[in-house]
Amino acid sequence: MIETIDLTKAYRRVRAVDGVTFTARPGRVTGFLGLNGSGKTTTLRMLLGLTRPTSGTALINGRPFGELKNPLREVGAVLEQGIAHPGQSGRAHLIGQAMLAGASRARVNMLLEAVGLAGADRQRTGDYSLGMRQRLAMATALLGEPQVLVLDEPANGLDPEGIVWLRELLRAHADAGGTVLISSHLLAELAQLIDDVVIIANGRVRRETTLAELAGAESVRLRIRGRDPVRLWRAFEEAGGKVNADDQTLEVYGLSAEDAGEIAFAAGVPLYELSTDAPSLEQIFLELAATR
Repeated sequence: MIETIDLTKAYRRVRAVDGVTFTARPGRVTGFLGLNGSGKTTTLRMLLGLTRPTSGTALINGRPFGELKNPLREVGAVLEQGIAHPGQSGRAHLIGQAMLAGASRARVNMLLEAVGLAGADRQRTGDYSLGMRQRLAMATALLGEPQVLVLDEPANGLDPEGIVWLRELLRAHADAGGTVLISSHLLAELAQLIDDVVIIANGRVRRETTLAELAGAESVRLRIRGRDPVRLWRAFEEAGGKVNADDQTLEVYGLSAEDAGEIAFAAGVPLYELSTDAPSLEQIFLELAATR
C-alpha cells in the first residue's frame, strides 16, 4: 500500500506540492499523471525519502520510507537515469546492488535474462543506450523482490518491443498482488496498463478514480441516426440521457450503446447508425490538468 496524506512541499512562498492525498493499492497499477512542473516528481521524491516534506505524510506499507526495516526488499524505484557508474558493467552494478538488497547472484543472473541484458552484461553501462539503461534500472528495482514499485517514466527510451515487455512485467507484478505506482507521458500506452489514475496539476490532486470511471458513461458520446430523430430524442431524454442534435444525427451522453439500442427498439424506431466516441486518456488528462 502507498499512501500520501495532505502531503505538502513549499519552497519559500511557492508550494510545489499542496495537500496531496491519494492511495495506490495492492493488486493494481496506479497511473500518476501530471504536466511538467505539476509537482509529480517532487511527490515521488518525498514518498521515497529523497525530499523532506514541509508537512503531511507519505507512507509505504504504513510507514515512512526512512522507517522501513529493509527498504530495498519492500520498495523498488526507478526515478532517474544514470543510476550506475559509467565505468561499471551492468553485471557489476547489479552485483553491488544485490549485496545491499541481500539478493543472490542467481537473482542477478535471472534479472539480466528477464530484462534482456544477458548479452550485454559485461558491457560498460556508459556505453548503454537509453533503453538499455532503463532496463538496468528496472532490474535494480526488482533485485530485492519488493511488493511495491514506484516508477517515474520507466518507458523512456524503450523501443516498441521494450514497451510491451515493460507492460507485461508490471501487469504480472500487480496480478501477483504487488503495488505499482507509475508516472509516464506515454498516455496511450499507459491506458492499456493502469487500473487507477491520479491526476495532479499545480501541486494539487485534480482527480483520483479508476480508469473505468474516468472514461465512464458520462464522458462517452454516442452518435445515433434513426428513422424518427424526434421520437428518439424524447425516448433518450426520458431514459436520463443528454441529447444534442447535429442535422439528422443525435449526440447522446449518459447512456451506454447497449442502453441506447434497447431504448430505440422499445420506441419502435429503426436505427441507421449507432457509434461510440469515447475520449482518450490523453484528452481527459489534458482537460483536467489544465484546471486552475
